[in-house]
Amino acid sequence: MKDTSAFAKAHSEPKKISVAFYNLENLFDTEDDPNTLDDDFTSDGFKNWNGKRYANKLNKLSRVIAKIGHKETDEVPVLLGVAEVENKDVLQSLIATKALKDLGYDVVHYDSPDERGIDVGLLYRKENFQVLESETISVYLESEFGQQDYTRDILHVTGHLMGVKTHILVNHWPSRRSGVEESEPKRIIAAQKNRMIIDRIQEQKPEARIIVMGDFNDGPHNESIKNHLVQKDLYNPMVFLNTRYEGSLNHDFEWYLFDQIILSANFMRLHENPLRYNKSDIYNEHHLTEFRGRFKRNPFRTYAGKRYLGGYSDHFPVYCIFEHHS
Repeated sequence: MKDTSAFAKAHSEPKKISVAFYNLENLFDTEDDPNTLDDDFTSDGFKNWNGKRYANKLNKLSRVIAKIGHKETDEVPVLLGVAEVENKDVLQSLIATKALKDLGYDVVHYDSPDERGIDVGLLYRKENFQVLESETISVYLESEFGQQDYTRDILHVTGHLMGVKTHILVNHWPSRRSGVEESEPKRIIAAQKNRMIIDRIQEQKPEARIIVMGDFNDGPHNESIKNHLVQKDLYNPMVFLNTRYEGSLNHDFEWYLFDQIILSANFMRLHENPLRYNKSDIYNEHHLTEFRGRFKRNPFRTYAGKRYLGGYSDHFPVYCIFEHHS
């Protein structure tokens, strides 16, 4: 008699997991840090930030996080890189919210020298990702006057993702505030720093699994990403997501895909691959958008200048789906 249970097990569907990135748009607590320029986000500050607004933002963000990739996996993300967080405490408060507190999340975070005090971090589900080591790597920039221009560090976390050793690099590259062309050299330097880390990893293990994620303040086709970061050892699935009608953020009525997740090419291998890339997407469900007015369908943000809107973030999250073959 045929062993149907063994046959079914051998041909069972692989488990799907999601890995995501989300710029949380100024996730500050309400306390004044004398060492950073966080004064706007205090009760006496420009934005009248307070405990009620902070709690509202935490709860809204947590409900979004719990739904990223859920349609494909029936679960929450196993990894979530984040940007624009003030400190480790805000991340601990985020995973302690009602929507996330029972899901087994923990955080990796280091303070970086950014003048506003905003950093990157990594949320991970302990049952799916076991941290082996972590470090923070600074990006040295200079202003036009030859002084050091402080920016966010790169977070490098190494761990076992579904049992597969994986390196995660979380980024938030210099903004375009001073102009696209003027600021581009700084993002190229950040890209080159990532390449240096990747090359160092691959010197020790050529087949290392690497995930580079972040708010790069450049799109998939910009110089920093296309020519300085993504080489033949990396694959950027996000190139297909940015269109005239869709992106992760909108500026002056134009869509951009600054938020990206870039993978080492070995995630694409079709055979004998325990953790295989499946698809990518932007999590831009209707409730995350402006419902009406001239900014309809844009991300529903927390503030528009000084005006409090009470939304989520000025960015949509992005995510990748992987198939785990046990």
